[in-house]
Amino acid sequence: MRNNMAGKIRILHLSSERSWRGGEQQIAYLIDELTDNHNVINFVACRKKSAFEQHCKDHGIKNFTLPFANEFDIYTAWKVRSICKKENIDIVHIHSGHSHAIAVWSSILGNSSKLILSRRVDFPIKRNWFSRFKYNYRGIAKIICVSEAIQKIMEQDLKDPRKCLTIHSGIDLNRFQNIEVSPVTIQEELKIPKDQKIVANISAIAPHKDYFTFVDTAEKVIKKRKNTTFLIVGEGPEKAYIARYISEKKLQNKIILTGFRRDVPNLFRQIDALLITSKTEGLGTTILDAFANKVPVIATNAGGIPEAIEHKITGMLSEVGDSDNLAHNIIEILEDETLTKVLTENGYTKLKEHFTKQTTAFRTFQVYQKCLK
Repeated sequence: MRNNMAGKIRILHLSSERSWRGGEQQIAYLIDELTDNHNVINFVACRKKSAFEQHCKDHGIKNFTLPFANEFDIYTAWKVRSICKKENIDIVHIHSGHSHAIAVWSSILGNSSKLILSRRVDFPIKRNWFSRFKYNYRGIAKIICVSEAIQKIMEQDLKDPRKCLTIHSGIDLNRFQNIEVSPVTIQEELKIPKDQKIVANISAIAPHKDYFTFVDTAEKVIKKRKNTTFLIVGEGPEKAYIARYISEKKLQNKIILTGFRRDVPNLFRQIDALLITSKTEGLGTTILDAFANKVPVIATNAGGIPEAIEHKITGMLSEVGDSDNLAHNIIEILEDETLTKVLTENGYTKLKEHFTKQTTAFRTFQVYQKCLK
């Protein structure tokens, strides 16, 4: 047991990503809760000029900027070792793939801090030797999975499956309270007719989000309900391909790419449904945001999504890639106000009981404590 157990636990969070996505928001929530409500001093190692570096500056979080050049960046690993020694770090909490490798190398180089890994994606460990090595590295004390689906996948490739546990992601309910309403609605801004229902997805335009199925689903809904407009809110590597696909279908006026937006809390108040068409998904915190705003959710049963969405109880579920059924479920939601009310009320209740940032942080803190005994 380290000397710090008599005082506050000291955690170094590793975040190697450049952009701000769901995982970074989860780190931010965790740090806030650990700082405010638990016996924890938090530090962050992140990329220079990354979104998380800016977050740390804005919120007064002590941070160190490192290259995180690749998984074999020994310089960054050595710097992590030095930071841990200087700051007397108890636990390195690893939040991404590159930072996982860096943490392992730092341990091999002599870093004595405990290592805890958060796993947020629901695909198996790669078959190459290094992936298998780093996930089975003896210095990893615990692997926190954001859904039971991820835990089941991880356990298949671990020499010691007992290292895995599930702690669901959680959100800040206060984020959606007392929102300053924009004087210009999204319909006015995008010149969407007032009679239109708006169905949106708010996520990175990445392959696993399967926006091609999103477009196919939208096309089928529009054929039956012309007063429906779809929004794709976000940026990502597949944006150009999706834009071309929309253009090929001549749906540019009905499926709108808005780009990245900073007014997501306000936007949730203006949409009629959230459509998630992912092929894989750790849990899907956008779904939790929808629950908080009592927006009905239509989603695929990918990854951990069914742990939040129970069909016709907290939302509507379809098989991955089934645009016909997804379209059917959207139309049912848009045309049945009673069903929508039941789903949104149940979703909000489930959110408060299982998916708040307070619950996530408390359970994570318990893991920290057990690892230091």
